[in-house]
Amino acid sequence: MAEARQQVRLDTLRMALGAIHNLEVARTDRKHPEFGQPLTGADCLRVLEQEVKKRQQAIPYYKQGGRSDLAEKEQRESDILQAYLQASQLSDDDLRAVVARLIDEHGREFRRVMPLAAKETKGRASGARVQQVVKEMTH
Repeated sequence: MAEARQQVRLDTLRMALGAIHNLEVARTDRKHPEFGQPLTGADCLRVLEQEVKKRQQAIPYYKQGGRSDLAEKEQRESDILQAYLQASQLSDDDLRAVVARLIDEHGREFRRVMPLAAKETKGRASGARVQQVVKEMTH
């Protein structure tokens, strides 16, 4: 059983590396909007977030189709990827510090602070988390 779990982890990480590699290859196409730019850590995190989202969206369809085995596989893969994403996420205290600094610099207005906070924390905090903290601190 432990070997099977390790195989799922290995397959999931290989898939994630493949998705990251695909983005890197796509950037060699002159038609790609980010042509020639090297991959950043934020790009890799964005790819992982997209892969998690794909799995989360597939789970209800598998359950609806009576394929609970595939739904469980997608959930395990999603959990593995989320563990890597969470390791790179800002803590609540760090997120609050970023928002507090932006409020000091730009005022206590949500519509001014939110886009700046989203841009500064991109890839390190979910948009929903950033929005919640900005709302709390600007109201």
